[in-house]
Amino acid sequence: MSETSYLGWPFFEEHHRTLASTLDAWAKVHMAELTANEHEDLDGTCVALVRALGDAGFTGYAVPASGGGNQEKLDVRTLCIIRETLARYSALADFAFAMQGLGSGPISLFGSEQQQSNYLNAVAKGHKISAFSLSEPNAGSDVAAMTCSAQRDGDGDGDEWVLNGTKTWISNAGIADFYTVFARSSDAGGAKGISCFIVEAGTPGFEVTERIDLVAPHPLGTLQFTDCRIPAASLVGEEGRGFGIAMATLDVFRSTVAAAALGMARRALDETLDYTAERDIFGGKLGDLQLVQAKIGEMALGVDASALLVYRAAWTKDCAAERVTREAAMAKYHATETAQQVIDAAVQLHGGKGVTKGYIVESLYRDIRALRIYEGASEVQTTIIARQTINNHELGQA
Repeated sequence: MSETSYLGWPFFEEHHRTLASTLDAWAKVHMAELTANEHEDLDGTCVALVRALGDAGFTGYAVPASGGGNQEKLDVRTLCIIRETLARYSALADFAFAMQGLGSGPISLFGSEQQQSNYLNAVAKGHKISAFSLSEPNAGSDVAAMTCSAQRDGDGDGDEWVLNGTKTWISNAGIADFYTVFARSSDAGGAKGISCFIVEAGTPGFEVTERIDLVAPHPLGTLQFTDCRIPAASLVGEEGRGFGIAMATLDVFRSTVAAAALGMARRALDETLDYTAERDIFGGKLGDLQLVQAKIGEMALGVDASALLVYRAAWTKDCAAERVTREAAMAKYHATETAQQVIDAAVQLHGGKGVTKGYIVESLYRDIRALRIYEGASEVQTTIIARQTINNHELGQA
């Protein structure tokens, strides 16, 4: 399957097609070398990937032009193309790029001119690594339940915010240069009273207390804030608007999670097509068996259906609507669940090799699992889809 097979669809412009081709050619040359030591040196590999993507100009697409990026605004189709392409080659490379965008997303969308200048230019060049710090031990999908606090303190040399609390499941924990942290800044209940802050690594009172190992490792850990003082200028956007900032950021990047899953599914399908075309069995090729062809047909259908949902959501965000909560949820749910099924089928059709460490499909089987959970688990996405559908019906919308 060509790496540009979807780009003839009407969702794309010529610069999207050019980017897809350029990135694919770059990945073919550089990816194997960049990820050769990822199991021995996870952090070092992530840092090297960010630097390499920055040197090649690709992280420039993770921030808007106002922060030194390559495009006037965050273009979701571009982000999806990059994540889909990188995920076909390396889940860790996809992760490295994605976190540059997600971690700095609040600043891209709501940051002041000074904040964008201080952080986004370095993100665009791959010189600074960012992290998005939203989840807590008892507040994952239920963001409104967060307890990490931020209190204003005007004593001393100037206005400061004092952070106390814990964040966990934070990607890039320990290697990020700065973190966008969401904390409760008032006693208002629920989603009200949450604000967003920038906290630099090494700030007194802030530490990474543990690293969390996953089935497909990437830098993930727990953050602890203990009377952590940060300047008043660290506030991103308006005080008390943090929940909206978080949701707007996820509204941009949730579709890109689906794109990463799509890239993994495409790689699994390609590997399966190659393997079944070469594997001798019962006097013929594995791919000649009708049951195998039926499985491949289902895999191909799932991949294309996911692609349609992913790029519909991305195009809608770029060209037609301010919010794409329903479309993004559909894309994220379908693409991640389908990718799991496609990759499972690929493992099955590869037989013993499919569960042998070192084979692509075995790696994909581990890589895909987390995507069904982070940035909103599948069960949460179905709830979002249902609520949005009911609301649209009540408003007389399609």
